[in-house]
Parts: sequence; structure tokens; C-alpha cells
Amino acid sequence: MGRKEDNIKRATEVMHIRERIRNLAIAAHIDHGKTTLSDNLIAGAGMMSEELAGKSRVLDFDEQESARGITINAASASMVHGVNGEDYLINLIDTPGHVDFGGDVTRAMRAVDGCIILTCAVEGAMPQTETVVRQALKEKVRPVLFINKVDRLINELQVTPEDMMARFQEQIKKVNDLIRTFAPEQHKSDWQVDVAKGTVAFGSAYHNWGITVPFMQKTGVNFTQIFEYCNNDQQKDLAKKAPVHEVLLDMAVEKLPSPLIAQEYRIPNIWQGDLDSEVGKTMINCDADGPLSLMITKIWMDPHAGEVAVGRVYSGTIKQGETVWASGAGKAERVQQVSMMVGGDRIQVPGVSAGNIAALTGVRSAAAGVTITREKDDTPFEAIRHYSEPVVTVAIEPKSMKDLPKFIGALRGLAKADASLSVDTNHETGEALLSGMGELHLEITIYRLEEEQGIKVNQSNPIVVYRESIGSDNKGRAFEGKSPNRHNRFYVEVEQLPENVIIALREGDLGDGPVRTKDAKEVGNKFGELGMDKDLMRKIYAINATTVLVNDTKGIQNLHETRELIIEAFNDVCKKGPIAEEPLTGVMVRLVDAKLHEDAIHRGPAQTIPAVRNSIKGALLRANSVLFEPIQKIRIDAPTEWAGGITRQLITRRGVIEDMPVENDVTCVVGKMPVAESFGFSNDIRAATQGRAVWNTENAGYDQVPPELFHKIVGEIRQRKGLKEEIPGESQYTD
Repeated sequence: MGRKEDNIKRATEVMHIRERIRNLAIAAHIDHGKTTLSDNLIAGAGMMSEELAGKSRVLDFDEQESARGITINAASASMVHGVNGEDYLINLIDTPGHVDFGGDVTRAMRAVDGCIILTCAVEGAMPQTETVVRQALKEKVRPVLFINKVDRLINELQVTPEDMMARFQEQIKKVNDLIRTFAPEQHKSDWQVDVAKGTVAFGSAYHNWGITVPFMQKTGVNFTQIFEYCNNDQQKDLAKKAPVHEVLLDMAVEKLPSPLIAQEYRIPNIWQGDLDSEVGKTMINCDADGPLSLMITKIWMDPHAGEVAVGRVYSGTIKQGETVWASGAGKAERVQQVSMMVGGDRIQVPGVSAGNIAALTGVRSAAAGVTITREKDDTPFEAIRHYSEPVVTVAIEPKSMKDLPKFIGALRGLAKADASLSVDTNHETGEALLSGMGELHLEITIYRLEEEQGIKVNQSNPIVVYRESIGSDNKGRAFEGKSPNRHNRFYVEVEQLPENVIIALREGDLGDGPVRTKDAKEVGNKFGELGMDKDLMRKIYAINATTVLVNDTKGIQNLHETRELIIEAFNDVCKKGPIAEEPLTGVMVRLVDAKLHEDAIHRGPAQTIPAVRNSIKGALLRANSVLFEPIQKIRIDAPTEWAGGITRQLITRRGVIEDMPVENDVTCVVGKMPVAESFGFSNDIRAATQGRAVWNTENAGYDQVPPELFHKIVGEIRQRKGLKEEIPGESQYTD
């Protein structure tokens, strides 16, 4: 039996021993060496040739990933690692570092209990490092730290041992500051990474060596020897004495929690059901014999098997051939195959038990973020909250109309596989609006449509998704909206939500969708904790992203019968605001009064929805509508002589420069820039620096469009959407 086959056999044996399972992700800034490290861990566990490790990039099995040298998908692999004569199953997920694929990182964090945060010894903790640490800690995933590319410090920068230690201390402090800021209250101190405690490793993923204090104590290898090996170009010998896979997998086994330990504190964070119920108890205990609870974190397309759903089993055992429900699905479905993942391979098994990561085929209703159970009405897991929203849109349509049915099906599949992608299809014309995290995200999606699905498409230039809001409150100046038959009137006031409430809404702390009457008190109390009027917020009707609807009326007869219609009208306006039909953000809509016809037949959907919609839109215009645009943080490193060209590029694109530190003839330009001005930036910055600049971006929320550009931008959006060019006034909504 070959080493790989032996490992697969051992993996299927140990997967049922929950104390010996470790689910972990590798997360870092782009180009810090995650995939190279993953390769070496897999090679060390006997799943691929050690000669190819770091070069073949097993987890970058996607053609575009290999071509671009970046990770696009969060890929997973299971492997076996022995510690003190016992086998441990390591379920490893390699995540993307590029900001456009941050959604994959967020989803991967739901599936794991521990995380190896990777930083580059030369560059240090970068903007995306902060984002991935925050994502991990939000999901209560415990971090350890690996400082990679140490060989470059020694060989290229030729630093002294003292200087190297100072750099390490600075990086460790940065990561610990992030942990202190974002970790759950009870773990702010014990999750700090510490060299002495063995939760920090150093090494070179490319050259296959690593070291921790416990490994030094076990083997006698020390930093002085590491310096000598690197200086004498003997890193291959060093890799034999201190193989990176052994060092890091030892650290994962000894310092990161098993599902048995982790689920006890993670389940209350990611599942809002009754913890004392049978399902709640079996999840907290990670019980393989209890009811099934599985959360899908990824969908990928297998050319032979079709859609493969990958997810974490929190309780019970998922078995081949059984019938299951996907949350929100209309019917139960049969699981055709159950597998474990090894890079691009799926190893079929009869079942996968609690605490593991499983791959399923046959469950067509599965999508990223969906819960799989045996009972239809079991409580699903909390929705996965993405830190950034789609900000760039392209219109695409098939070149040949005969491809239309296939095109619509393919888009549906892409949207299921990637929850960060928003697809709005016009079934009659075949045009689809594809919204994603950035230019690259959309480029890859269109590549998949054309090359993998064989559907050639026409596409528009990228356009930006703006947000509408208000510049002032209109308390005491309610706007009246009348129904077409004039028998029903609704009076609405709007006000700005405080910034801390908007942040809590964006992060999902207050929920989303219609608020059930029995939950309104609890939701209102949460708003009260954030400084809002608790009694008012207990009358909440609905939450739509960062906008809320409150019923602030008293004693209106029959109003409860129109509740669903009022919420529907509110959701319509949240999707398409009054000035440019862009989504609404940061507004509280208060229904303050209503006059309803006593006969239900005169206050149906055709009367109520337009009346409420008009009253909300009129109230928004009365409160001075404003427009918000998506902003990117940007950091550009280049030799100091090119700094002038870089600053010119940023300023001509309405960019703001916040800092310009200089170190060793390299200037770092830190600032922010509107996404609308970022198209073509990569070509211009290369030209301005003759290709010497290295840069990265990170989505940084929304800023208000400058007043002097407001009418110009709104006019352009309205023209693009085929609307009348002039912005509507209040009078348009009074009739």
C-alpha cells in the first residue's frame, strides 16, 4: 500500500475519534505563502510528492489560480498526523488572501475551530491580515501565528539576530493587539499568541522548515543554527531537521482545540436555537449519534459529479443514501455520495460524523450558508455575515440567444457557490446584472462562465453600486402617502441611525428580515443597549440590511392586517431608493399614523403597497437625500523615487493620502480612494512606477459623495438605468 493510500485508510479510521480531530484554516494577506505552506503540510502527511511541495500548489487546482498565482477558492484537504504515537486527523482549509475573495475566508471560518495566521517576516502584518484575524475571532476561531519567509530576512536583508528578534516582537505585538480587540471577552488573554507557550512558529514554507520553542526543546535545534543553515545555503538540511509540516501540525494538535472543546463555546455563537433542546445539547457535545446538523460553507462544481456541497458536521452523522432537508428548501433530497476532501480529490466514505468536514452530492438545494438537517423545521445556523458587500457590477448577456437557458442555469449555480456574488437576471432579455467584490472577482466569474461552462458573453464596463441615505431627520414633518383609491393614507417620518447601530446591523448583531411580534421586545432591548429608545424600538416591524422599519402608531384599527404589505413596501424602497433606485442605508423609517378604510377589500395590496412606498420615498426626499459611494483603503509600496507619480495617481482619482512612511528607500503610500475611480488603476500605477510598485486594497465601507458631484453622479446613474434625468421632488409622491 502506498503512503497516500495508507494515510487515507488511517484518516477514515481516526475521523470518528473526536478528541483527535483538528479543523483549521490557514489565513493571511495575499502572497504571504498560504498555499505553499498548505502544500508542504499535505506533502509531509504523505498526500503528495515532497519534491513538488510549494511548487505544484495542490490546493490551487483551479486553472485560473495556477495561471494567476493566487488562491481564489477556499480549498480543503484532510490528512493524518502522528503525535506521541497517536494519529490525529487534520481537516485543513487554505483560504484566499485577495480582498475580492474575502467572502470565501468568512465562510471557511464557520467550518473550522482553529486558524494558523500567516505573516511575512519581511512585510509584517498587512491590512488583509487584520481582516482575516477579525473574521476568525468573530466566529470564535482560535488563532496561532506562523511568521513565514524568515530566510528572506537572513539572506536578502541580512539582518542581525537582534534586529530579527525585534521585528518578530513587533509582529507578535500587532497580532496580539488585534486579538485583544476582536477576541470574545473570555478569551482576550488566553488566546494571545506567545513564543514561550509554543503558539508562535517561525520558518520558511517555500524551503520547508519551521521552528517553535517546544520543537527546539524536543530536538535541540536553535536560532543560531538556523542562521548558519540559511547563510550557508543549507536550507534542505534544515528542512530534514525541522520539517515545517511536523512543527506546525504538532502546534495545531497541541495548541488548537478539538471539536469536542470548541463546539461548547462556538455553538451558542453561531446557532440561536434552544441550547437545552436535544439538538442544542448534541451540538454542544459534538455527538455523532444525535440529530443531524450540518452547515454548508462552500459549493464547487465537479465536471463529473456536478455540484459538490462542502460543510461542517456539528452533530449527528451524514450518511450516503439518506434523505435530508436544506433550510428554506421546498422538498427533502437524497444524499447520493458522502466524501472527505483531499485537495482536488474526493474520497468516498459511507458516512461522515460530527466534528468533521464533509463533501456531499445530490443535495441540489444546498448553497453556501445553508443548514442541512433531517427534520424540515429544525433551527438553522446563524447566517454567515460578510464584511464587505458587492460594490462593482457588470451587465452581461449571452452572445447567442440559444445559450439563454444554459446561461441562466449557470448563473444560478455561480450564485449558489459564491454568496459574495449577487445576480439579478431579466429572464425575458437574458441580461444579467452581476455584482461582486471588485474587478478581479467579476473577471474570474465571467471566465468561469466562458471557459468552464462554454457560454460566450457580452459584458458592459464595470459600474459601481452606490447607497442612498438622508442628510437630516424630518421629525414632526411626516409625509403623507395616499392609496390610488384615496381611501387609505400612511404618514411616515425618517431619521438617521447612529453609526454604532449601523455597524451592529451590518455585522448581523441585530438580525435581518421581518421581526416576529414575540421577538420584538428582545430585539428592541438590543437597540436600547446601543443607546436608542428601547420602548420605540420594541415596536420594530422589520430590518433590511442597515435600515429599520418601526410602527410608531397608536390604536389604528385593522393596521395589523396590513403589516405584511407595509413590510413589503418598505423592502421595495430599501432595494430602490427615490433618487437613483440604489439600495438604502442607515435610515430608520417610522410609521407615525395611518387612516385605513374599514372594508378590507379597499385596503388590499394594490392600495396599501403604493401608498406606503410613496410615503417612505416622500419622507426620504423631505429629509435631504444624499448618496454614499464605496471606498477602498489602499497601500502602495515603491522605491522612494516613484512616490510623486503614485501620489499624483491617487489625487487625480479623488484619493486621500493618510500616511507616507519611508523605510530603507521604500515609500509606503497609505490612503483611500473611491471604487468608482479605481477602474484601470493597476495599469496606470504600473506605468507611473515602471512596474516597481506593489499595492493592495481593502474595502472600507461607504463615504458620502461630495455635494458638488451629487447631481452629476445621480444624473449618470439615472441615465444609465433609463430613468428621467431630473431627480424627483416630494410632489411626485403626493398623488
